[in-house]
Amino acid sequence: MPKPGKAFIFFNCDANKSEASMNIFYNKAVYKDTKSSRKNLWKKVQEEYGAERIQISYENLHSVEFAITEGDPVSASEFIQFGAIRAIDCY
Repeated sequence: MPKPGKAFIFFNCDANKSEASMNIFYNKAVYKDTKSSRKNLWKKVQEEYGAERIQISYENLHSVEFAITEGDPVSASEFIQFGAIRAIDCY
């Protein structure tokens, strides 16, 4: 079986990031592990931040942007309150 690729999903969630609070049908988007898709994922996070549906301290915005666009998008979750990014295997 070939090695799977990655896809990322942004979830709005509770403060504890419980899986039960993560509804895949709320945002209805999956982001491929490509430069353009990562930019779109960053735009989604900015949109949610601007609408105050998630919280990110101002000093962590650059870290979140870098993790999403250049690094591991899942690691950005540690800086996001009421939101999380999860990875899934994509065949």
